[in-house]
Amino acid sequence: MDILIIGGGASGLAAAIEAAKRGRVTVLEKAPRVGRKLAVTGNGRCNLTNLDLSPDRYHGEEPDFVRPALERFGVEETLRFFRGLGLVTVAEPSGRVYPHSDQAGSVVDVLRFAAGRAADLRCECPVTAVRREADGFKAVTALGEQRFDRLIIAAGGAAGTKAGGSLDGYRLLGSLGHTCTPLTPSLVQLRTDNAFTRPLKGVRADAGVELCMGGRVAARSAGEVQFTDYGLSGPAIFEVSRQAAREKGGVVRLDLLRRVGPEELEEMLLARRDSGLTAENLLTGILHNRLGRTVLLSLGFGLNAPVSGLSGDDVRRIVRAVKATEIRVTGDLGMEGAQVTAGGIRTAEFDPETMESRLVPGLFACGEVLDVDGDCGGYNLQWAFSSGRLAGCLGEKG
Repeated sequence: MDILIIGGGASGLAAAIEAAKRGRVTVLEKAPRVGRKLAVTGNGRCNLTNLDLSPDRYHGEEPDFVRPALERFGVEETLRFFRGLGLVTVAEPSGRVYPHSDQAGSVVDVLRFAAGRAADLRCECPVTAVRREADGFKAVTALGEQRFDRLIIAAGGAAGTKAGGSLDGYRLLGSLGHTCTPLTPSLVQLRTDNAFTRPLKGVRADAGVELCMGGRVAARSAGEVQFTDYGLSGPAIFEVSRQAAREKGGVVRLDLLRRVGPEELEEMLLARRDSGLTAENLLTGILHNRLGRTVLLSLGFGLNAPVSGLSGDDVRRIVRAVKATEIRVTGDLGMEGAQVTAGGIRTAEFDPETMESRLVPGLFACGEVLDVDGDCGGYNLQWAFSSGRLAGCLGEKG
């Protein structure tokens, strides 16, 4: 059986290793090297899965679509798979799993070596068209037309355009009769009114995050927030960015001291009124120094004023700002800055038990090209590996 896999990313390489047990596999990748996007994931560290895996971590028109793939190729099976390829991994207390080398290149290399032994990997070989024929498929490639018995489309999503994100997979699947949900960026930095964030460029904070839309809380998260000259970034912001990109605008409300209640914080600040300090140092030891000063300046307090002059109302205003700083969202960094695409080819058109098309027998799809996107923390790569391996089974059920 001749099998064509379009796309040499995380899902495509996983599919190739699995499919090679069942036939002759060719992987066509348009980039100069396979795994280009994988090589830059997780700031170059590659958070390849998460011990806290659950279908609840995924989104799309049919969130439960992921369940069969995750049950058949879950965390333990994925870690065994990579251990068998020679990759040593380490889990952090958060549940995030990384290569022991702390280099995404290690993940790319073990996949590349294994897929290279199992399949014919051809780079700089884009596929411009595919056609269904009575006895299989024909692909129009840089090498001319080629015939295959089975076709797996693992061409990735639109996110991360500099690293190879494109619309190719959606276009090819669309030509075979499949339909696509709206595409928006996810796990992306947010542009905001930057009067508060610009002076804090480079500062990080552990914060509670609420995305507010029209008086309601549309999304919540907690964890690291990074301030930038254009707005907000960091894992906790990525978690709410999907909703911000889809609904447009809104306000991010930050609890800059989420582990301390407002009453306790008020007591701490009231106690400092007799310290002889100036306002510049009122929040020292509580917040990052630059963050504390920015909070006070945003409220109109002079940094050289003595804290002894603060009234009870002044202290309560400061407490409210620390516990609920509001920053208006003006946009996001788009697909170019996004780590993942929200939306994709409709999962209702595929069998979740096999990843085979319900419309075109012998056609499979996996990874980001489908309408599945996960939370920040290794969930999207786990989906790539799970769905890729399931597609590579070519309909054989475990």
